Amino acid sequence: MATGIEDLVLELAGALPDALTGAVAQVPMSLQIRAGDFLLIECRSTAWGANFADICCGLLPLKRGTVRFFGRDWSQVSDEYSAALKGRIGRVFHDGGWLSFLDMETNILLPQMHHTGRSTPALRAASAALANDFGLPGLPVGLPGKLSASDLLGAAYIRAFLGEPLLIILEDPIRTEFVDFVPALINAILSACTRGAAVLWLTPGDAVLVDRTVPATARLHLTERGLGLRALR
Repeated sequence: MATGIEDLVLELAGALPDALTGAVAQVPMSLQIRAGDFLLIECRSTAWGANFADICCGLLPLKRGTVRFFGRDWSQVSDEYSAALKGRIGRVFHDGGWLSFLDMETNILLPQMHHTGRSTPALRAASAALANDFGLPGLPVGLPGKLSASDLLGAAYIRAFLGEPLLIILEDPIRTEFVDFVPALINAILSACTRGAAVLWLTPGDAVLVDRTVPATARLHLTERGLGLRALR
């Protein structure tokens, strides 16, 4: 685990969500996430998990406190700069986060096309390589509503890791019926951490949290009392 201040990727400093958002428990949250960190966070409510991810990404307002991404306070940066920072974040959404009227290639590439200056051919080549890493024959094609749950999950991984993001947030990224994805997902996480990214894996259940083979640098839980360390039994 990195220790220098220059390696600080994300910092929550007394972050208290606005009560009107219903985001998470109304308790200030403090957490420092550094380059190379892989955190497992137990969050029994998937809605809370999604809102916590939104807070980390600067998408939900705070009543007080700050959230900084690479030292930049989300509430203080311009819209243009905020968009550029969001281009360095990858995310698997619990609800999929797919635009139903767009084909899968556009869904996968769109965040990078919107937030970065990377060319479409380069993004296509990188996404095809990621598809191979996750054991897929290629990018899933067609509209999201026409794809299997397995193909959608694989596509979600490709989108989250595309562009070598420096913060990767995974909202409940493994379902019981898709455990075959676990080795490839862990390999992708470790590769990302090795190049200096930080990874947050939010999970509503115990299966991943108590699995000692999952090489997390820390295990936490998010409850109505805020964030705390989760001990392995």
